[in-house]
Amino acid sequence: MQLIVKRFEELTVEELYEILKIRVSVFVVEQNCPYQEIDGKDKQSFHVYLKDDDGIQAYLRVIDKGVSYDEVSIGRVIAVKRRNGIGSKILSEGIKVAKSKLKATAIRIEAQTYAKEFYEKQGFKQVSGIFLEDGIPHVQMLLDCVSPAL
Repeated sequence: MQLIVKRFEELTVEELYEILKIRVSVFVVEQNCPYQEIDGKDKQSFHVYLKDDDGIQAYLRVIDKGVSYDEVSIGRVIAVKRRNGIGSKILSEGIKVAKSKLKATAIRIEAQTYAKEFYEKQGFKQVSGIFLEDGIPHVQMLLDCVSPAL
């Protein structure tokens, strides 16, 4: 499995096509949720993915501070195959990118409520009540990248 980390302008047309294909497949088709998937934030993001001979297996984007929130943020977290550890691996890599390339002191996410425990395992803490985003229950979560873990 190969880890790829690129800014938007470094992506090839083929890479961008594969990224958008997998995102629409999961977030629009699988979740039956019509929404504006291409939201203008990709150009201010690092695109982080794991691929093998079969293509992209996991993906996320790390969004620059000030684009979505005051903090660096992570979004569009996808693992093609679930419950095999690859989702945790891509999230861990995304956190590393946020810290090393964007000097994140905190990372904010909007997590679907069913995935809250997944993010808590990586140190994220819920910082909002439940709200609907495109008809799906979400919570905001924050990862403190400065304070030592207890």
